[in-house]
Amino acid sequence: MDDYPSVHRDPALGIYGRLRVEDGDLGPARWIGERFLGGEYFCTVAGVVVPGFDAYARVLHPASLEERAVRWRDVAQAQGRTLGANAGWHEVIGAERDYQNVSEYGLPGVWDEHPVEGPTPAAVAEALIPVLARHTRTAGQCWFGLWEGYGRWDFSRFPTFETPHRGEVLLAGALSDAVSPVAWDEFAELPDLWWPQDRAWCVGGDVDLVSTYVGGSHALIEELLADGELETHRVAPGDPVY
Repeated sequence: MDDYPSVHRDPALGIYGRLRVEDGDLGPARWIGERFLGGEYFCTVAGVVVPGFDAYARVLHPASLEERAVRWRDVAQAQGRTLGANAGWHEVIGAERDYQNVSEYGLPGVWDEHPVEGPTPAAVAEALIPVLARHTRTAGQCWFGLWEGYGRWDFSRFPTFETPHRGEVLLAGALSDAVSPVAWDEFAELPDLWWPQDRAWCVGGDVDLVSTYVGGSHALIEELLADGELETHRVAPGDPVY
């Protein structure tokens, strides 16, 4: 028997920032479920994004020092460690996997706050958007998945679609609207999944991760890897996620 009282959540509205919450047809998300059929994708890159793309990239959520972004590679270098494509943040700083429970952390002059855990941080999303826009014909018509379990709002009146990790509410809007929830409410989470109508790519994140993953064409992934604003690594669909 569950003796814990349920957490109060306000009823979700039909908009989320400038994104529209779909209350009927989930057809635009059907292709995602179809790609997950017949495979084991739990806790893999393909399970966070979607299987079947030509290439994949991992985008690291930065740590910070006095609210300024800090790259993982700089932290690793300061710690005398090498940063691999699939390294966990705990490995970079030489901590146990459950490093969040450590009361004192940081390295003076290098970092004082861990990377943001959860879906894509707004600053990372803003750097991603112009790159993604160059690799789709339908930047004005995109779809988004938002995990129904985020604690602020009750989405129970809306239908959901399933991924290997979560039940997702379907949102619709332009790619440029992906960051609009935080302008509407500074504590709002950005969507976990993003994809354009032409399915040229998919962006995936999760409440438990400090990375965002992108699947798409070789050209898109090469541009992300070369982007100076983002800290990225090439990854494979079966790689573990952090």
